[in-house]
Amino acid sequence: MDSGSLIRSLRDQPFDLLVALDRRGRAGVAAPGEEAAADREWVGVAWRMAGESYLVAREETREVLPFPSQLTRVPGAKTWIKGLANVRGSLLPIIDLRQFLGSGSTPLTRNTRVLVVNHREVPAGLMVDEVLGFRRFADGEFSGNAPPTLVRCERYMAGAFRRGAETWPVLSLRLLVENPGFLDAAA
Repeated sequence: MDSGSLIRSLRDQPFDLLVALDRRGRAGVAAPGEEAAADREWVGVAWRMAGESYLVAREETREVLPFPSQLTRVPGAKTWIKGLANVRGSLLPIIDLRQFLGSGSTPLTRNTRVLVVNHREVPAGLMVDEVLGFRRFADGEFSGNAPPTLVRCERYMAGAFRRGAETWPVLSLRLLVENPGFLDAAA
C-alpha cells in the first residue's frame, strides 16, 4: 500500500493518521549535508531608515515593538539615547539608530518601531522608521559586499542580499551593540 492510500485509509483514526503523517514528513526531510545550497534560506527582519531598506538577521532580533508611549529620560546620556522604556517589567534603553550613526534624528510617526536586539549582555531597543516584516532569501542571493548607504553604517554591515533589481543590506546588530562607541553612552 502506498503512503497516499495509507493516509486515506486512516481518515477515521485521527491519532494513527497523525502518526502516519509524521512518519511521511520525517522521511521527506533530507539528511544533514544533503541539502543543496540553493535550497537553504536566510530569514531576516526588513525595516526602513532614512528612506532606505535594510535587513537584520532574525536571530539577532528579539522582537519588534511600537514606539513606547512613555520614556524616562536618562540624565547625562548622549542625545541618541531617547530614554528608558518599561517593557513588561524590564527596563529597555531606546536608541535612535539614525542619530547614533550621525544622520539626524528619526522622525516619530505612527509607523516608527523599536527593534529589540537579541544580545545577552547589551539590552537595546533601536528606533527605526518602520518595520516591513520578514524577508526570506536563498543562500545564493547573498553577497559579502554591502552597497554604500545614505546613512553611513558600512562598518556594521554583514553583506547584502540581491533579488532582481533590489539590494537589501544586512546590518549586524551584534557588531553594532558591541562597538565601543555604542557602549559609551555617557555625554
